[in-house]
Amino acid sequence: MPLRRLRRGEWREYCDRLSKALAGGSAELEVVSLALGDRLATQWVRLLGVTYDAKSNVMEVALEGLDHMIADPIDVCVEETARGVVALEITAGGGEQEIVRLREPLPLPAD
Repeated sequence: MPLRRLRRGEWREYCDRLSKALAGGSAELEVVSLALGDRLATQWVRLLGVTYDAKSNVMEVALEGLDHMIADPIDVCVEETARGVVALEITAGGGEQEIVRLREPLPLPAD
């Protein structure tokens, strides 16, 4: 499934919608960087929420046991199927990619 790029002005609202739709679903977080290679930061734990603070330009991925902060995100893409969101890919200013994969597709409520 192709990724859909979100405009910067959509980030906060999309993260809010995603967080409101969560109902105890689990996710894994993969970090990809040239310096460190690919690594799983966490695997299949409860996703608590995703937020974006435009003032400090920080995206936060809150997972059970891990509060992951992404400073200076420059790109946010989502992978969606007919059943809902399956992944969120955030590119940080340093080029690292943070990929949040949902175990089960998450249908989002209408805007």
